[in-house]
Amino acid sequence: MKLGTVLIVIWLVTGVVAAGQRNYFDSGPINCAGFGTVALTVLAGPLNYMGVNPRIADCNVPQPSQ
Repeated sequence: MKLGTVLIVIWLVTGVVAAGQRNYFDSGPINCAGFGTVALTVLAGPLNYMGVNPRIADCNVPQPSQ
């Protein structure tokens, strides 16, 4: 594997560990905001351990027209 690929995998694994430590996979409603918070936490990776705490407070998805 290339060095860049290894670094990206380590970055994302660190984000998954951070989300797991915050119990994002165990509790909470499954909705747009919850999914967005988990996704941002994973993407933030090691920044989570430097004080970054990404959260999505509200997520409004437009209703389909009839």
